[in-house]
Amino acid sequence: MTTMKYRVNRRAALGLIGGSTASLLIPVPGARVSAQTLDKVSYQTNWRAQTEHGGFYLAAANGIYKKYGLDVEIRPGGPQQNPTQLLLGGRVDMIMGNSLEALSFAHENLPFLCIASIFQKDPQVLISHPGQGNDTLADLKGKPILIAAQARVGFWPFLKLKFGYQDEQIRPYTFNMAPFLADKKLTQQGFLSSEPFVIRKAGVDPVVHLLADAGFENYNTTITLSRKMAQEKKDVVQRFTDATLEGWAEYMKGGPGNAAANARILKDNPDMDQEKIDYALKVMNERGIVVSGDAKTLGIGAMTDARWASFYKTMSEAGVVPAGVDVKKAYSLDFVNKGIGKG
Repeated sequence: MTTMKYRVNRRAALGLIGGSTASLLIPVPGARVSAQTLDKVSYQTNWRAQTEHGGFYLAAANGIYKKYGLDVEIRPGGPQQNPTQLLLGGRVDMIMGNSLEALSFAHENLPFLCIASIFQKDPQVLISHPGQGNDTLADLKGKPILIAAQARVGFWPFLKLKFGYQDEQIRPYTFNMAPFLADKKLTQQGFLSSEPFVIRKAGVDPVVHLLADAGFENYNTTITLSRKMAQEKKDVVQRFTDATLEGWAEYMKGGPGNAAANARILKDNPDMDQEKIDYALKVMNERGIVVSGDAKTLGIGAMTDARWASFYKTMSEAGVVPAGVDVKKAYSLDFVNKGIGKG
């Protein structure tokens, strides 16, 4: 079988819903796509299907992956799954990760790396009651905060370093919001698009502190894979990255094209509903989770050497990662910063 190189014929793509993949492709250097076969790729998310995975679902549901010659399987995560273990065991091609995980790979000299960051801002937040004098992160020093065990080795050391928080402030967070709702003096951790939604439904208009806006530079919702795949299947990885970024650029617009993606999200996660999806997309756009900072000029998925170095320095000073790690082993800029979906 003869292999040819193609790019998406955008006019054809806009005008066709069905039809063959080949009819949507025209030759271009650098993209290896066969008219007869699609390259299979599996991508493991970090939790059940949700708005925060919307661009991946849109690229699959609206045929973007197929137009790039790919057959992509999106595997939803959940409480019983560990994406990192699945990647290490070779059971999935790529996973959804973050900067801290990639720095851990570099520290342990494991052959995995991050190649794109969909979220320019980590959606991690602290949530306080209004009218309690907890209007800034600095105001929370010395006050009780509900924190999960995993956060103690994630964002909590950053807060200790920057704002002088102490471990004595920590109260255990079990992902049950009843204690917070019952005590106006409490602050709790959360995800920008999740816990604030539930709290508002319960009748409280919370103060939401986005840690990224305070300098927590963790890249989140990344594309993480093995060095071997990045090197030996570079063309496949590039096509997957480009198609994914196009999917996210479309999804964040919130247009009619989102319908098929949202339908798949609702199917994969029966606990999700359209109101939650709409709320999450709204706040993600309002707070610049996907399109902000470097993504405005370099495109969605953007990463830079400077930000990686800065985040590593901060987390090293906070004691999360050791000194002396070669931070450049944690990532590659080969597949991003090509202007796709830039603001």
